[in-house]
Amino acid sequence: MLDRRQFVRISAGAALGGLVGVEVGPLLAAPPAADHRTLERIGVQLYTVRTLLERDFEGTLESVARIGYHTVEFHDYFDHTPQQVRGLLDRLGVDAPAAHFRWPDLQSDLGGVIETAQIIGHRYVILPWLPPEDRATLDQYRYLAEFCNRAGETCREAGLQFGYHHHDWEFQPLEGEVPFDLMLAETDPDLVEFEMDLYWITKGGRSPFEYFDSHPGRFTLCHVKDMGRDRSWADVGSGSIDFASIFARSEQAGLRYFFVEHDEPADPLVSIATSFDYLESLEF
Repeated sequence: MLDRRQFVRISAGAALGGLVGVEVGPLLAAPPAADHRTLERIGVQLYTVRTLLERDFEGTLESVARIGYHTVEFHDYFDHTPQQVRGLLDRLGVDAPAAHFRWPDLQSDLGGVIETAQIIGHRYVILPWLPPEDRATLDQYRYLAEFCNRAGETCREAGLQFGYHHHDWEFQPLEGEVPFDLMLAETDPDLVEFEMDLYWITKGGRSPFEYFDSHPGRFTLCHVKDMGRDRSWADVGSGSIDFASIFARSEQAGLRYFFVEHDEPADPLVSIATSFDYLESLEF
């Protein structure tokens, strides 16, 4: 019988082979060495395998789970109903604690988003991206912060948590202020948590540590995404980001969910398998 690594080497590039996972407490575990920790549960943002999901939704999720991922974050359900998605996750033993939802849907049908999240079993409703025309001024970011607070209140009443995922543009000064700083200052910590993208914050010229220090506990989720020498996306562990030092500050940051992501992988299954192997052995 092939073990996971053998499976990845032999078949990941040739067929849809294996993928992802369920939350029980903090996602850190103490390994045998008393001075070091490892990630107990490694997740994946399914945007990484979107081209495969579009062709074979069920087979791709099976492949993700076979690699070893038992925690996933959705960005799209590819025309599957919430009930179908929940049934597949239950069969595979995979947890989906968070999902990204489109800005228009969150504005026009937050109730529908919440219902979908509850059926599938999401606990976090994440706003992942805004079009350029909706983030051109500080007033638009102020409106965004107000919206996030309102959505956070509605989500909390439904037993869910609202979150915001950034890119690099939130760190570029706008009218003399940094939009990301404004977002942190004007959102209620009890209502709005943040998903830190370790690639985008690095590309934006900022350090995760400064935000861990200034806003401890606000960063419950993160995208574990690496940066190559040319500042392009890279498989986790093959680039320049010091994940061990970042994860060592997990308690201060509030980090509980770690989702591997690569925006444009040459071979999506090989990419997430390579990233999984690196993170599985990483001590911090």
